[in-house]
Amino acid sequence: MKTPERANIAEIFISCKKEAHYSRELMLPQHALVHIMSGQMRVAAADRQYNFFKGDTVLLPRNQLGRVSKLPMNGQPCLVISILLRQDILKDFYNKHPLDQPSYYSPEPLFFRDHPLLESLFNSLLPYFKLADVLPADIAAVKIEETIRVLRAIDKNADLLLGYFKEPGKVDLVEFMEKHYMFNLSLEKFGHLTGRSLTTFKKDFEKAFNSSPGKWLTHKRLQLAHYEIFEKKRKPSDVYLDVGFENLSHFSFAFKKEFGYSPSDARQPYNNRPV
Repeated sequence: MKTPERANIAEIFISCKKEAHYSRELMLPQHALVHIMSGQMRVAAADRQYNFFKGDTVLLPRNQLGRVSKLPMNGQPCLVISILLRQDILKDFYNKHPLDQPSYYSPEPLFFRDHPLLESLFNSLLPYFKLADVLPADIAAVKIEETIRVLRAIDKNADLLLGYFKEPGKVDLVEFMEKHYMFNLSLEKFGHLTGRSLTTFKKDFEKAFNSSPGKWLTHKRLQLAHYEIFEKKRKPSDVYLDVGFENLSHFSFAFKKEFGYSPSDARQPYNNRPV
């Protein structure tokens, strides 16, 4: 059981990425308000890419699939303040402060221009981060409610999005998987995003694709990797994360098993590849 001090430990935090390229899958079960202090944050969805820079503030909607990259810029690391807005907290707030019109859901990130209320909110957090990377639970609770009030005050669209609580409905499985197969998610999460339990997801998947999810995902990811390496001349080390593999060694093993030659050999002309 979590202690009160630890329950909200990761709801408001600051992250600093000094790597030349930091990237991971993004599928949040709650909305996230993100403010870029320095550097660049890139969010790549299946068919679009968003770039955010120093001073930008964006609300990332929950249950959206993408890949987030945090990059240094102008000699500064990527420094980001994140505020996670849990569904139970939002439901409690909107039960006390109902919307005056129907809520709705949009998958698009909501960008905010400079606003005194946002500036005040983030500036008030900075002293706490000098003491620790995350806020104590009691202070976090106060700041999260302040965040909700600020967002609903400055943008009606944010208010309507935060007040929407329906879970994803059942979607076309073939269309969704063909669009999102390159994201490294568990089958449980794929099932959730398509409006299915794990059991139903596996059953519907095998019926639709005549293959198990694991085999199909591996094949599709390797086909994409081969195209990126052979046709676009990208390095294997720059590709494996983008096509859904967790580490380079596993990717190289699976690639050679699939095609009969290693990823580095795929960059060579066909006649020069080892037999």
